Amino acid sequence: MSEFFEFEADFVDSLRCIPMQVRQKLDICGIKLKLSDWSHLTKADREALVELPCSTEPEIKTYKEYLQSLILERIGTPVAELPIEPHPAWLDAKSVPTNLQEKARECGVTLSPQQWAELTSLQRFALIKLSRPGHENPNFPKALKEFHLV
Repeated sequence: MSEFFEFEADFVDSLRCIPMQVRQKLDICGIKLKLSDWSHLTKADREALVELPCSTEPEIKTYKEYLQSLILERIGTPVAELPIEPHPAWLDAKSVPTNLQEKARECGVTLSPQQWAELTSLQRFALIKLSRPGHENPNFPKALKEFHLV
């Protein structure tokens, strides 16, 4: 089942940007997909990438192969691969990443371990992505609010 966040509302209908749920799947299967690559996909392609499951080992393999084939067909070049994090921070419900905590403090928020644990893995993923050092992201405060952390 697809899950879009309110802070993604301005592009959900067209899927002109890569939604967090797809970005999470890309991290899970070790694919680097640039926005320029995403823009070459049809709306049906994008919707399929949203809907296809990517949780179990067979699903991850299928998702990766489908995406590799799709990019090769639409763009004509192989998609870049990334190393897969064996223990991604967004799956660790017990420990709030330091750089995320620092970014939250900039917004006047301190995340407790309990608040972090109560978030879904997709919410934790989104906060981590939106809080990356060196990225000015107006959606980070919106996500804090949406996830009832403010």
